[in-house]
Amino acid sequence: MKKLMIGAAAPFALAMLLAGCGGEEAATDTSAAATEDKAENSGEETAEEGVVALTAQQIKAAGIEIVRAASGGGGTLTLPATIEGDPQGTQVVSAAIGGRVVALNRNLGEPVSRGQVIAIIESREAATIRAEVEAASARSALAQSNLRREERLFKLRVSPERDLVAARTAATEANIALRLARQQVSAAGVAAGGLNRIGVAAPTGGRITARSAVLGQTVAADAELFRISDLSRVAVTVSLSPADAARVRVGTPVEVSSGGRRSAARVSFVSPILDESTRLVTVIALIDNRAGQWRVGEPVTALIATPATRGEAVTVPTSAVQTVENRQTVFVRTSGGFRAQPVTLGMRGSGTVTVTAGLQGGEEIAGQGSFTLKAELAKGEAEHGGH
Repeated sequence: MKKLMIGAAAPFALAMLLAGCGGEEAATDTSAAATEDKAENSGEETAEEGVVALTAQQIKAAGIEIVRAASGGGGTLTLPATIEGDPQGTQVVSAAIGGRVVALNRNLGEPVSRGQVIAIIESREAATIRAEVEAASARSALAQSNLRREERLFKLRVSPERDLVAARTAATEANIALRLARQQVSAAGVAAGGLNRIGVAAPTGGRITARSAVLGQTVAADAELFRISDLSRVAVTVSLSPADAARVRVGTPVEVSSGGRRSAARVSFVSPILDESTRLVTVIALIDNRAGQWRVGEPVTALIATPATRGEAVTVPTSAVQTVENRQTVFVRTSGGFRAQPVTLGMRGSGTVTVTAGLQGGEEIAGQGSFTLKAELAKGEAEHGGH
């Protein structure tokens, strides 16, 4: 019993001994512990701003995707556009003479071949042109007959040489007049039907993409009747600001898309002047359309790849960019989690954005799921403000 009591009293005696012999040291230890505890508490308050501490397991559980900021690439211009006929593959079919349209042989969208008569115009002028051809033909035939007669007479020594020379001159002049009359008919159109009708022929092959004429309509000379386009190659026309146009050259690749369809194209023309009304630069890209998948007038989206303007551009997914305290921010991976890094953004593309300042390229950053980090950062700041 005495042994138990001693045993029970031993700790108390040891404590009293320590208090008497080493009170100063104990007080020092207590003060140090309090200081350390205080430092730990204040450490939470003085932690580096913009840092979110997460382990690899927590990052995986939160569904945060780790991606790498790509360097060395350019930007992408994404613009609305419309499919148009190739400017060099479209021709206007007009009436060379005035008159009444009595036949239209082709409708919109129908194919035509070069030289095919697609309209007939009835006109007094056409009758005059045709009559001049027939008269010139008759004069030429008569002059040739006289020339043959004079050649026979000259061989028989019946006619003098001057008569033969005069016959040859007359035959030559008649032939010239006939060729001139035929050229006038060719310029006006191909003969078709009666004396007072002229056929309008297609100057090129392709498809009818516009028809201005109406059956029975009276048209003036040089009035537009049709437009024919070679749709084996079509074009997209976009308007760029002068700054963006300075980054585009002939041959720059362009991707044209609409729904699930995509086609590669290349810039064929960059206007050297600004449009007077829009103050923008017209850029035209050509598309191989031999498969016939694009229609003139169809709205599409054009993506123009542009090179970097300064040094090496850094490209990140748009999902990696969050707005934190009114600043564009990405979360850079660190050994203990992520650090919020303000950035300056440049050109936006299809799912990507160019970073012009704030990143060097090659950093690991949070991509899909970066909003979770933004929320966690805001939560930490709120808790900090509550202490």
